[in-house]
Amino acid sequence: MTTPVRAYAAVSPTSPLAPYRFERRSPRKDDVVIEILYCGVCHSDLHTARNDWGWTTYPIVPGHEIVGRVTSVGADVTRFKVGDSVGVGCMVDACGHCVACEQGHEQHCFEGATFTYGGADRIDGTTTQGGYSEKIVVKEAFVLRIPDSLDLKGAAPLLCAGITTWSPLRNWNVQPGDKVAVVGLGGLGHMAIKLAKAMGAEVTLFTRSPGKEADARRLGADHIVLSTDAAQMDAVAGRFSLIVDTVPYVHDINPYLPTLSFNGTIVLVGYLGPLEPALNSAPMVMGRKAVAGSLIGGIAPTQEMLDFCGEHGITADIELIRMQDINDAYERMLKSDVKYRFVIDMASLQEA
Repeated sequence: MTTPVRAYAAVSPTSPLAPYRFERRSPRKDDVVIEILYCGVCHSDLHTARNDWGWTTYPIVPGHEIVGRVTSVGADVTRFKVGDSVGVGCMVDACGHCVACEQGHEQHCFEGATFTYGGADRIDGTTTQGGYSEKIVVKEAFVLRIPDSLDLKGAAPLLCAGITTWSPLRNWNVQPGDKVAVVGLGGLGHMAIKLAKAMGAEVTLFTRSPGKEADARRLGADHIVLSTDAAQMDAVAGRFSLIVDTVPYVHDINPYLPTLSFNGTIVLVGYLGPLEPALNSAPMVMGRKAVAGSLIGGIAPTQEMLDFCGEHGITADIELIRMQDINDAYERMLKSDVKYRFVIDMASLQEA
């Protein structure tokens, strides 16, 4: 039996998000029904609402940094019970049998992962809708357990910003004492600093803004380098084994290549699209350096990240907002006017 739910949705690329009602699908035997308590606000939400990537089908309910409480479970569910604190990230299903899925990288599913909003349910074909809503129904295998030690509000952004920055740190095997740099101090960048520091790395922030030094050090950065200062950039030549680039718009990555050590890698996690100006391959060829990309993370690594955050007391720095303020939050997000992630208190949806 379907369930009517309240939500906020975009109905066109130019209209503000507004109250919306729709039917959640009937729970299946392997489903978990979740009352949504908090939902983080990601740049991807805004891009999708405004059809910046050209694939949005309207109406669309964004939101893929979801934290809530289990209200019921299907007959075949074994890992969760009513009352558990759980999370849902960017995916709600995948094929489960391709090479990527078998290796725990469901986000790269060869048949296409089913994303939390704007996807097609693999059984009934209905469009998935996200976390700017009262509740959600999700297959057990794609539900994450939130450690009891974590504040639920601050844990919500871990489901996207956290795993997006955890993945390169883990995939490139960061160890205590490694020299890691982060480009950009926003929602992703502040999580990258916290996680890398907790892993024992020596962390440097690359920034264009001198005023961010104090906050970067508070978050765990050991060093701050102004990327517009040639002398400071020269001083860190050949230093970093890994650079996590979190900038969400087109930018010049060439100045960062000389700061990589031999065999070093710069990983893009914030920007999708062509690089401008063009990438100069000479430093890569001569120094065996690499430019790579990373997309969120699979379910097992996401649970690993959440457990790590639980052990180290890591959550996002957030600003809690009402659902009714989402359009203002989008405009502020475009101006980088948030430290460092908006999170919606879904209790405010009752007022809509």
